Amino acid sequence: MIAVYNTINDIIVNTDKPEEKGTWINMINPSEEEIALVTKATGIECDFINDVLDDDERPRIETEKNQILVIINVPIIQNATVIYETIPMGIILTEDHFVTVCLQEVNVLNDFINGKVRDLQTHKKTRFLFQILYKSASLYLTLLREIERKTNEIESALIKSMKNKDLIRLLNLQKSLVYFTTSLKSNEQVMDKMLRTKVLEIYEEDQDLLEDVIIENKQALEMAETYSNISNSMMTSFSSIISNNLNIVMKFLASITIILALPTMLASFFGMNVKIPLQSSDDGFVIVVGMSIVLCFGGIIFLAKRKMF
Repeated sequence: MIAVYNTINDIIVNTDKPEEKGTWINMINPSEEEIALVTKATGIECDFINDVLDDDERPRIETEKNQILVIINVPIIQNATVIYETIPMGIILTEDHFVTVCLQEVNVLNDFINGKVRDLQTHKKTRFLFQILYKSASLYLTLLREIERKTNEIESALIKSMKNKDLIRLLNLQKSLVYFTTSLKSNEQVMDKMLRTKVLEIYEEDQDLLEDVIIENKQALEMAETYSNISNSMMTSFSSIISNNLNIVMKFLASITIILALPTMLASFFGMNVKIPLQSSDDGFVIVVGMSIVLCFGGIIFLAKRKMF
């Protein structure tokens, strides 16, 4: 899918002229025909677009023939498994066009499309790029706070009852934090390269915005690492609790087995096919049952003193 936008009087509007200067072309999982249409209208290298469509493409910044390709990882939500992941999104800057490419629709661009971002000018490509980077870092922070809230809910549920469903949810959140940490580190390297190598022509009024982007990304990275450490500690703690609970259950079952074995052993002696005491007594059965009860209570007291219950 291809959508073309332009800003007129500070308002973003749809247009059907991708060849027009200053336009923003948003490509979502484009077909070969759509890629050919955009490359013809903008002169963008075809490889720039195809590289972004690789699900495992690493964040980087690359220049060729006055065209700049910036690839970052942006967060997405997989509703099927309630897990957060990241996918690559490409941003291509040319002299006349601004192009974004992604395998699927992402929340990072929604506010831009809906006109909710102030001072948006599609022809100010460097500023537009920094605004997208800032929005991406802010989205990471929002989702990290959501992960923290869900982690606290799962922790409360696990304290009350150990269920596999809650443990799987916690594991999914832990995987999400790993994805976020890896992606934020890669994005940070791209931003540092922008600042260090001057690949982009950074205007004075955009310098503060880039610094804000770097600060926001570092804050998100620190949060992701902190939550990841907490999550790892929780998984270790709950594993120890589960193992300890299993030991308690096994100890209890062993104690019950020992207590039940005592009357069984006594009944076995009196069930032998030889002469035994009380075999001629009318009260023999009652006496044997009484002895079994005494043995059981004695076993219970003995095991209780050894804290087997």
